[in-house]
Amino acid sequence: MDGAVLKQRICDALTVLIESENELRDLDQVLGDGDLGITIAAGSKAVIAALEQLPADTSPPDIARASAKAFANANPSTMAALVAGGLLAGSKTWAGVTDVTVAHAQAFVEAATAGISQRGRAQVGDKTIVDGLDAVATALVGVSDATGATDRAVAAAADAVERTRGLQSQRGRASWLQERSVGHADPGSVALARFLEAWRDSAN
Repeated sequence: MDGAVLKQRICDALTVLIESENELRDLDQVLGDGDLGITIAAGSKAVIAALEQLPADTSPPDIARASAKAFANANPSTMAALVAGGLLAGSKTWAGVTDVTVAHAQAFVEAATAGISQRGRAQVGDKTIVDGLDAVATALVGVSDATGATDRAVAAAADAVERTRGLQSQRGRASWLQERSVGHADPGSVALARFLEAWRDSAN
């Protein structure tokens, strides 16, 4: 997948993701401060606007960096900063890459997971987006077929969402709820799952 195709696929997927604003808001009102919906919607719109201004021959790492900058500047929230940091960490694995393969995508997600984990001080099991990202990175190891990779990523993210229901939140405002957070899906992991579903559907 070259830069032109990557850029279009991202824009198409984010256009669909914006439709999840209310769902993410409602989920985040239970475990957080309720701003995840607007963070994702505003960030997605900003990324789309930024990518539409880039030349058709923009490289994948430059697309990732432009996306990170746009997302971070769209909304001054913790999640926006974490997502932007993850995108920047992932972009570093794409140095010199002109065509993104599944292996490149796996390396990107793995680096993004590590970046968000470090910056947010969150580990797998803390009931954050790290749970979803780690599951996706693991699911993509050794996969080469793009369609199969997308299906595996979507399934892994969905499974991670279900697993977070049984976890107690350990980070952020959600951690204040302690055992009352059990039984609710992590909003960040849901946002990741919705993006991957939109990515899959944008290819059809």
